[in-house]
Amino acid sequence: MKKTFLGFGLGAIQSGLMLMEAMKSNNFNRFIVLEINEKLVSEIRNAHYSVLVNTATKNGIIKNRIDNIEIYNPSDSNDLSKIEEAISAADEMATAIPSVDFYDMGENSIAKLLAKNINPNKQQILYASENHNYAAEILLGKIQQYESTERLNNFQILNTVIGKMSGVIQDEKTINELGLDRITPDSSSAFLVEEFNHIIISKILSPGFKRGIKVFIKKDNLLPFEEAKLFGHNAVHSMLGFLAYLRNYKYMSEIKTDKELWNYGETAFRKESGAFLLKKYKDLNEQLFTEEGFTHYGDDLLERMTSPYLRDEVKRICRDPLRKLGYDDRLVGTIKEALKQGVIANTIAKGVLAGLCYLIGEKIDIGIPIPENISELNKDNIRLLLLQIWRYSKDDGLKEKSLDIITSQFDEFAGKYLNKNE
Repeated sequence: MKKTFLGFGLGAIQSGLMLMEAMKSNNFNRFIVLEINEKLVSEIRNAHYSVLVNTATKNGIIKNRIDNIEIYNPSDSNDLSKIEEAISAADEMATAIPSVDFYDMGENSIAKLLAKNINPNKQQILYASENHNYAAEILLGKIQQYESTERLNNFQILNTVIGKMSGVIQDEKTINELGLDRITPDSSSAFLVEEFNHIIISKILSPGFKRGIKVFIKKDNLLPFEEAKLFGHNAVHSMLGFLAYLRNYKYMSEIKTDKELWNYGETAFRKESGAFLLKKYKDLNEQLFTEEGFTHYGDDLLERMTSPYLRDEVKRICRDPLRKLGYDDRLVGTIKEALKQGVIANTIAKGVLAGLCYLIGEKIDIGIPIPENISELNKDNIRLLLLQIWRYSKDDGLKEKSLDIITSQFDEFAGKYLNKNE
């Protein structure tokens, strides 16, 4: 018998990864999506329950159509009985929403719907696709606020490491230039994802459970791969995005012809993120954590990050800068973790300085006055700004050392960037 797939949220990852791989597997005969955007739900219903997805390859754009989607709105009381039946019937589910903060938001939140409708007599799994190392544990904790653990014995939430770049393209010019198919004929936006599908998931504990989406790769210990994504992929991506902003680039693909930024990317991957991760996981016996493996990982990512067919906007990479400059997030987190392994992440530190320039340039409120212009940035106010951003983070003894590394790069950074942007 074929399986039922259910997704929470319909964005680029849900459509271009989860739904797409479920469809391509030929192991499912029901595809269900829960989406609170009333306009999007209406558009898909008007399009005969189909969604169009654009996939960026090395050579161009491939267009795919996902048909026979059942779509329901948790905010619509008329859909609730169908949602309850769908969750109970689902074999594999996936959340693909902006943040773990949305797991228990609203009257019919994901956590509440799952708690009420998980089928205790059926083996069910859920892929938590949010960009958080402990997404599965967070969602399970939210569900357990409404339902006893015993009733969830056949239900497991899996953490994921999703290195697939994607986006919702709203710019009319970009849609026309790339010849993208819109989500539906009535939509103003288009889903654009890269073809990469090397997704890592945590081990399934349910005895005898056979996944319908077989392309995902399971690992007993996901943490090293999560760190490779956060402190490798995410850190270098953000660093390059902030630096590209200072170059006044619109698209990440412009980095391809910028020898300095490209070299920064290679250095950060090989001599900083890669260097400390290889030391930390030298005994893991995984190809990724070898010099050859991580070099290939970094080179591949640089090519993918700057793909002209992905048309990734610099502003998209820079969004939510306060989170990305957080003490335990990708940039400063890399500096700290590298320190623990005796590696100094000077290139990543330049990304932190560029991130502060983005805050100043975009006039982002951090709770204290910020410089009027990036030319006013100096070693003293760098420390003040970062300590303000980190004010709610516990000091693990590395704040001062991290600040020293970041400010040590200021003179070189200022000579290259600040005087040109006054």
